[in-house]
Amino acid sequence: MATHQMRRAKPLFVAIAWLLVFCACEQACSQSPAQAAEGAQQFAKLGEFKLQSGTVVHEFRIGYRTLGKLNAEKSNAVLWPTWLGGKSEDLLEFVGPGKVVDSSKYFVIVADAMGDGVSTSPSKSAARPRMKFPQFTIRDMVESEHRLATDVLRLTHLHAVMGLSMGGMQTFEWAVAYPDFMDVTIPMEGSPQSTSYDKLLWTSEIDAIELDPAWNNGNPAGPLTRGIALAEEIDSMNLTSPVYRATHTKAADFESFLGEIRKSGRSEEGAVSDQIRQRETIISLDIPREFGVTLEQAAKRVRSKMLVIVSPEDHMVNPSPAVEFAGAIGAPVVSLDSVCGHLSLSCISVGPIVAQFLANPASVRSQTLKDPSIR
Repeated sequence: MATHQMRRAKPLFVAIAWLLVFCACEQACSQSPAQAAEGAQQFAKLGEFKLQSGTVVHEFRIGYRTLGKLNAEKSNAVLWPTWLGGKSEDLLEFVGPGKVVDSSKYFVIVADAMGDGVSTSPSKSAARPRMKFPQFTIRDMVESEHRLATDVLRLTHLHAVMGLSMGGMQTFEWAVAYPDFMDVTIPMEGSPQSTSYDKLLWTSEIDAIELDPAWNNGNPAGPLTRGIALAEEIDSMNLTSPVYRATHTKAADFESFLGEIRKSGRSEEGAVSDQIRQRETIISLDIPREFGVTLEQAAKRVRSKMLVIVSPEDHMVNPSPAVEFAGAIGAPVVSLDSVCGHLSLSCISVGPIVAQFLANPASVRSQTLKDPSIR
């Protein structure tokens, strides 16, 4: 979910957490996992990091947090990367005893995806600041997370990789790029391949941002407001569904609704470059093309037990490629019957199913979960 969505919808994500819970060498850490407090922000220094484009990013670092303890067999690690604009801090509410991922059973690693403003990002780069920072890909995010797992945490295997939205895209990438590295993968409202609709959405938002008078050809001299507000209007239109918006916002209340969106439409000059570069990673997402195969052939590379969670009314991440991918390997699909669209996980609890799949993948079958608010 995008940064501005998180700002507006922080109470909503608290609600999501409760729904999910109760309905059910040179590479070195700046602070070792053993020393860090439970869930504390940590950073791993990866040194030189080569992007898929061939460009080398110097002094690369990745942010992460850990919760729970690694067992003696090192077989209970779960990696959960962030969504678009999300921070590892945002995932803490989903992790803990009795929550989506039980940290009394699993060693949970929540990772800050590249470009989120915590890990190496355009806004944090001194050598290549803002839009001088090279474009990167979902695969680049995964490679940095793989190095975190192997070089820093000294893991040779994960029990699971899971994620929501852009985190789900990273999960698909993990499953194809490192098929034997984990037992279980759970992409939630993610995709292995951006459709033309997805590309149109994210391109429109980038175009809107760059129309801001303060943009100054990628060298903003101050905060952006007008372009960011327009991007947020586009975002709000796609975040749920037409039925949801018409039901939850009466026509007579539209001006106040629009006013709230515009009021929150602001981004500091550094952060906006993070927003653009992360959107570009989604626009370029095409795992089959990356491997020179069809989507079905890419799916056949998967060795992990996969659970795919989608919302048919998702207007932000088109669910069709994820469903096709699951069908190619017979993976169970949990379909969320809700007009909440990309926010369906705030309207339907999947926590118990996720916990069940983590514990026993064979026990979960394809099914449709209905929004309890729909009569």
